[in-house]
Amino acid sequence: MVARLVVAAPGSGSGKTTIATGLVAALRRRGHRVAPFKVGPDYIDPGYHTVAAGRPGRNLDPVLVGEHRVAPLLRHGAAGADIAVVEGVMGLFDGRIGHHVEAGGFGSTAHVAGLVSAPVLLVVDCRGQSTSIAALLHGFRSYRPGVRIAGVVLNQVGSDRHEEVLREACLDVGLPVLGAVRRAGEVDVPSRHLGLVPAVERGAEAVRAVAAMGDLVESSVDLDAVVRLARSAPDLDGPAWDAAAELAEVAGPAAAAHPPVIAVAGGPAFTFGYAEHVELLRAAGAEVAVVDPLHDTALPPGTAALVLPGGFPEAHAEALSANEPLRHAVADLAAGGAPVHAECGGLLYLVSKLDGHPMCGVLPAEAEMTARLTLGYREAVATADTALHAVGTRVTGHEFHRTRVLPAHGDPPTWTWRDATGAPHREGHARKGVHASYLHTHPAGNPGAIHRFVTAAGRAPR
Repeated sequence: MVARLVVAAPGSGSGKTTIATGLVAALRRRGHRVAPFKVGPDYIDPGYHTVAAGRPGRNLDPVLVGEHRVAPLLRHGAAGADIAVVEGVMGLFDGRIGHHVEAGGFGSTAHVAGLVSAPVLLVVDCRGQSTSIAALLHGFRSYRPGVRIAGVVLNQVGSDRHEEVLREACLDVGLPVLGAVRRAGEVDVPSRHLGLVPAVERGAEAVRAVAAMGDLVESSVDLDAVVRLARSAPDLDGPAWDAAAELAEVAGPAAAAHPPVIAVAGGPAFTFGYAEHVELLRAAGAEVAVVDPLHDTALPPGTAALVLPGGFPEAHAEALSANEPLRHAVADLAAGGAPVHAECGGLLYLVSKLDGHPMCGVLPAEAEMTARLTLGYREAVATADTALHAVGTRVTGHEFHRTRVLPAHGDPPTWTWRDATGAPHREGHARKGVHASYLHTHPAGNPGAIHRFVTAAGRAPR
């Protein structure tokens, strides 16, 4: 089994992404084949992991895919690699609110570390503390004894003396220091309303930023010690996740006599997707073709269905609007009853206007930016038969946006759910073959939906 470790932190903003991405880049320079992963429903950090590793960054989220799939997905994503680096989410024990497991919150970094039997490398932002780090480390190590915190990276170290005191404090609690990283602004990555600007939008700048992260880690972290730590992980028995096997369990063997062409939106405006989505579409018998709504003026030849993943269309609204030929092609495809699966950013592309800019006009709604962040997992029930789900289907999804659509739902809505207070919510638009919603789902957690979508595409008029 591949060597592996989890990069975690006491809380958000500690530097996990810089250290994890830098580790991937630095280890790759040394000749390692590195498989990068991110805990939780994050789409942006895996983009930087992809640049660093030269292979897809993937997610491990037990909330969206189920605990039983986490280790198989790691085995699948690490095929051909000799080391896996898993970046955590938020603080080590921060998981889904109100849901607990022995290792910490359900879906937390600690939870995932346990599911993949990996040691934890804790990144600590040392600004404003010295000897007190010993108490912090003691608390984190003893809070859940089943979580193996095996080393520390001191981040944001201010001086040689500061580093010396911090190392002595770590020695007091018996945790080895695997690196001490000085404050360095050159690896800063610009942010906007939902976090870091995706790597694909920054192009060469992202490549340079990742290289700088690799330089920083290479000069500040004991990479040999990191590799030894990763190799200390025990064997992880069991099969790797397999798209065809998952589909066979819910639908039987795929029939691919005439593979339908399914266009999947990509490019800088639509970057929020999971690698397993395309793998499942292909395993279900589809021919997948990528379309960039910023630049392509037509859908791929023979397109029978369209997937519009999330992303930042609100940051590219003017350019998306200017591409009238593709907007009209999408509207015509939907009007003909072809299956269209739109999530979050994809939903925004289908409305009539986004911040005043004309969009595809498939849905009788408008969208606009807001100051309010909508964030959280949802237990949703499908309220209509669509190309993805039968009415009554229950799924776990995730919302993450600073926009709103008015009206918020059609008749019927795509989903209903109850919030933490028990209040009911209706959301999304289901009409003809269109399934449009703010709710992100992980296809690996819903293989039956992929089979249903590809089957519908195969029946769609062309």
